[in-house]
Amino acid sequence: MLYAAQIRAARALLGWRQEDLAKAAKVGLATLARIEQGQGIVQGNFSTVMKIQRALEKEGVSFTENQDEGIGVWLEKKPRRR
Repeated sequence: MLYAAQIRAARALLGWRQEDLAKAAKVGLATLARIEQGQGIVQGNFSTVMKIQRALEKEGVSFTENQDEGIGVWLEKKPRRR
């Protein structure tokens, strides 16, 4: 599951604006803004959420969720290129 806070944090790690992520994920800016405004688990069309996640992962962002410790993101030193 992906959380809105993780998307916002991932963008911050990359130094991206919402416009940058919307373009990379090929989703509408208004759609991304709505998704990021949410609290908790992302609410939205599954395929849209996956586009966002894949765009961030392509740049080296990894997502984590641990029931005991919480959620998080980290940026790999060398991004994966697909």
